Amino acid sequence: MSTSMRPTTDNGPQRAPDQGEDPADALLLPVPDDDGAPFWEYAARRELRVQACAACGELRFPPRPCCPHCRSFDHRWRRMSGRGRIWSYVVPHPPLLPAYAAQAPYTVVVVELADAPRIRLAGNLVAAPDAALNSVDPGRVRIGAAVKVAFHEQAPGVTVPRWLLERP
Repeated sequence: MSTSMRPTTDNGPQRAPDQGEDPADALLLPVPDDDGAPFWEYAARRELRVQACAACGELRFPPRPCCPHCRSFDHRWRRMSGRGRIWSYVVPHPPLLPAYAAQAPYTVVVVELADAPRIRLAGNLVAAPDAALNSVDPGRVRIGAAVKVAFHEQAPGVTVPRWLLERP
């Protein structure tokens, strides 16, 4: 699954403008590749799913065509509970892209999934699905804190997973 920026015709990054916002000040959008596209399709349905090998059952993330355990090319997408623990985090500070600098400091977490401890996903820790990136005080973040997934439509047709503290 690619997490690069989507190119535009002028070779600049594609960003998600909010209503009335200058597109140059918008957040970056994910760019799904062939293997990762189903992840984003499920996210748009408000489902957190991880690719699983259809032959041996091993979960894998990021998605890829071949199982690293048994070399099978057969896979399916297993629904996750959406619960996990903060495995790591970072608090970005300016200088950042304009849309991010305006919300700094905010928290980016790496979450270890409860039902797949070897799978870790990155995302923003927020107070509510559609809250600003800086809606959780970084001083409240702790390694091991329980979190649950929430989904946010970042741009028309682009839904991203975010994380909420289980105990706000």
